[in-house]
Amino acid sequence: MKGKTALITGSSGGLGFAVAQELARAGCNVVLHGIEPEEGVRGRAAELAQAHGVVASYMQVDLTDAAATEKLVRDVHERHGGIDVLVNNAVTRHFAAIDAFPVECWDRALAVNLSAAFHTIRLSLPGMRARGWGRIFNMTSVYGSRGIANRVDYVTTKTALIGMTRAVAMETINQGITCNAICPGAVLTPTSELRIDALMEETGLSRERATQQFLQGKQPTHRFIDAAHVAQMLVFLCGPAGGEITGAVMPVEAGWLAS
Repeated sequence: MKGKTALITGSSGGLGFAVAQELARAGCNVVLHGIEPEEGVRGRAAELAQAHGVVASYMQVDLTDAAATEKLVRDVHERHGGIDVLVNNAVTRHFAAIDAFPVECWDRALAVNLSAAFHTIRLSLPGMRARGWGRIFNMTSVYGSRGIANRVDYVTTKTALIGMTRAVAMETINQGITCNAICPGAVLTPTSELRIDALMEETGLSRERATQQFLQGKQPTHRFIDAAHVAQMLVFLCGPAGGEITGAVMPVEAGWLAS
């Protein structure tokens, strides 16, 4: 991966940052992205660069703005010479029944979870084709393959990302480019930590019991998926063997979909 550049949306922390760490460890230059002010993330980028001898930077962009998303991709091309690995990981979500779901939250989910991926892919493909190599990853979810109440934005957009993945894969056959969807189970991220904290406050449960309750009905191991393991799957797909895998939904969910 030395000399290649990856753009990982939604990577100021959590799963996206774990992906950036593994790509940097493999020698890839990384561009972190988020909506947090740069001063709060600059240190993480510097640590990646120092630890792995790569170029690492951060760009603050609101992906609800299509023009800003386009500028993000242009800026990466101008500063780094192109995007070799694109990871569409940015996500927003809201919890509510359909008939009570705020329209603005629905529109935001479509923009961040789905349309942003369309824009980053369409703008990255010409450079990948010119270089004869590229890896595109859309972070989907178990909920892209099954439904759940009160999460219509998340289920809908994660399902649609799988369709987008297959369409892009078919348009890039025999071009040295692959497009795959990574399907994590429940990963311990800042978002899930907040939900466990809220559960503890609501119920008075210990952290261990609240975690067990949070994971009920999810992966049958009753343990969180290690974010690093999801990231390592992605790095494998960047390697030579990954060139034969495209249009796939790659589960890292400890048997959840089989249960």
